[in-house]
Amino acid sequence: MVPFFAVLFSEEFNWSLSDFILIGVLLAFVGFGAHLILERFENRRIRLILISMVILFFILIWIEIAVGVFGSPFAGVS
Repeated sequence: MVPFFAVLFSEEFNWSLSDFILIGVLLAFVGFGAHLILERFENRRIRLILISMVILFFILIWIEIAVGVFGSPFAGVS
């Protein structure tokens, strides 16, 4: 909700509808992935490692989309 209200009240945030849809899809995949891991694996250590990997993957994608750290076409950098 923070980006939504920031877009409404600040000129510095310029998220479009597609940005909100993209982050919603990413968050849905993280939630679905965590749920799937919790259902399929009994060992707490394996669960922790796998969910940490899902969260790390999400953060790396978000950073790439936001600032293009890796310079991929995915971030709009050519």
